[in-house]
Parts: sequence; structure tokens; C-alpha cells
Amino acid sequence: MSSSIVQRLDDIRRQISRAAEAAGRDPLTVQLCAVSKTFPASAVQEAVAAGQTLFGENRVQEALEKIPLVTGGRWHLIGHLQSNKVRKILPLVEMIHGVDSAGLAADISRIGAELGLRPRILLQVNVASDDAKFGFPVSGLRQALPQLLALPAIQIEGLMTIPLLEGDPRPHFAALRRLRDELATAAHPLPELSMGMSGDFPAAISEEATIVRVGSAIFGGR
Repeated sequence: MSSSIVQRLDDIRRQISRAAEAAGRDPLTVQLCAVSKTFPASAVQEAVAAGQTLFGENRVQEALEKIPLVTGGRWHLIGHLQSNKVRKILPLVEMIHGVDSAGLAADISRIGAELGLRPRILLQVNVASDDAKFGFPVSGLRQALPQLLALPAIQIEGLMTIPLLEGDPRPHFAALRRLRDELATAAHPLPELSMGMSGDFPAAISEEATIVRVGSAIFGGR
């Protein structure tokens, strides 16, 4: 087993605990999703041996090739998903983070029903209004949410965002949290907030992130 992966995982877990405790939160309310994009199945298997179970892949084709090679992992798809790849990925992942349009959500619901599945999804929100990123605009999600919640074969469990690469990410994380609080109801509490990556996950935890997506800080540079 690579001692560097073990050491990095231990360090990330300590940082998660410190950030959660500083925010007055239970560290167990934060899930670490280890992003294994471009790294081989052998590296993922080392992380499993070190106690990590939840992994994220960005690209469907890579996920299709890698997931069957790993024993003991649970998987999320965290990257952009094209509708023509929904049928292939649904049986392999527990959750899809980047659902960024009503059309994609409808396709996931339809295909999930055909496969006898009820996929868990997060709605990606472009809170930074960044033209380079996917996601619902904030106002667009407000308008689309009733239609999305009416889809019969998906479970909308929360929201996801990617902040701007430059500058302080905290305002974007806070904006996603406020939007979730605004949209959540007793019937649809939207408990999950997927936000924060290797360089900024402590700030995301301070704004109530429940899933942080950490790759290079665990597996090394790409």
C-alpha cells in the first residue's frame, strides 16, 4: 500500500474534523468523496484498504472502465453528464452530482424507471454566474424546481456547486447554502450540499457542506 495515500487520507480526515468542529458541527455529518479522476483502479484500491469507501468520477467512460476493477468502493458521478450516457452509468453509481438541466433530470427519471432504479441526484447550481461552468442559474432553479420535484423516478437530495477558481470561494458556498435553505421544505428537505474541493473544502464545511470532493490532496497531482 502507498504510504502517501494513507498519510494524505489521514491528513484530510483531520482537516475535515477540525473544520467541522470549528463550525460547531459533528464531523460525521461531512462525507469525504475521494475523486479518482485519471488515477488507476490500483490507487483507488489502496484508498479502500486505508478505509476510504466513497469515490467520485468525472467522466462516464473512465468510470465504466474503472468501477468494475475496484472491490469495496461506493461511487458518485460528479462531472457533467450527457443524456446519451445516462443508461450506462445509472447502474454503477449511488448518486449523480452534476444534474444541470431539467431535460437531463427528466432523462434520468425516465431511464431510471425503465431500469427499475430511482436515482439519487443533486442539482448543480451556477451560483457564480460563470459562463465556463454548467449548472442552473439561481433564478432558473427557483422556477424549475416544482417541475423537477414532480419527476417520478428520481430522488432530489440537494444541491451542488463549483465556485470560481480565483478569489474567495466562501461567498459562493454561502450562496448555495442560502438557496438550499430557501428551497427546502418538510417534504423535500434537500439535505445534501456538495461543495468544496482540495483547495477550499474547509471553507465549504464552514458553510454546511455535507459532501466534499477531494482528489489531488489524496491521490497527488494529475
